[in-house]
Amino acid sequence: MLNALDVSASALAAQRMRTEVIANNLANAHTTRDAMGRVSPYRRQDVVFRVGAKGQPGAAGVHVEKIVTDSSPFRLEHDPGHPDANAEGFVQMPNVNPVVEMVNLMDATRAYELNVTAMDATKGLFSAALRILA
Repeated sequence: MLNALDVSASALAAQRMRTEVIANNLANAHTTRDAMGRVSPYRRQDVVFRVGAKGQPGAAGVHVEKIVTDSSPFRLEHDPGHPDANAEGFVQMPNVNPVVEMVNLMDATRAYELNVTAMDATKGLFSAALRILA
């Protein structure tokens, strides 16, 4: 049963990281410059998970393997008044779709809640087993 807690705990940590990456994507959905002030639209990021190895202590469940940068093209918006507009009036905007990010955020939130519920159920089983043994 301890393994069940390890699996849920690892999933909670993984979904928390996924939520942070999604929040960062949403926060930068209109960012057209980098930290140094150069014209460089933000690139969407995503989390890659890996399944833990069986039989190794602390490896059960799912873990964040890496955070990858989405190489899809930037969106072009026509906004001649924008300070970063080119000669034709187009601005390269980040490759972040806020609707997709909100759907991903809801999915991550539901997965987090599901793992909290699984963890609570496991703790309930521990309590019942202790009552039976006592």
